[in-house]
Amino acid sequence: MTRILTVLTFCHLCAAPVAAQEEDAPSMMERGAQQFLEGLLLEMEPAFDSMRGFMEQMGPALTDLMGQIEDWSVYEAPEILPNGDIIIRRKPEGTEPSEETPPQIDL
Repeated sequence: MTRILTVLTFCHLCAAPVAAQEEDAPSMMERGAQQFLEGLLLEMEPAFDSMRGFMEQMGPALTDLMGQIEDWSVYEAPEILPNGDIIIRRKPEGTEPSEETPPQIDL
């Protein structure tokens, strides 16, 4: 009887950490979501690297441009010409945007 009680106690003590690990372990859905996101990050890494390179090259130029333009409200929305050029026209003098009419943006 003492042997059986000792064996049962030993089994119970060994099984307790295993049960605790199962409760803390992520579910299959959590593991699947984690693997999906890790795969997505691996796929997007080249795009992030090229974006980082673009910002390193264009960042100073964009900062300089932002410093040169004092008030963006005096310019019209950018316009793309058929040849691919992008122009930003200055609004005629004396026209101020009305607060009643929101600006229209073509997407």
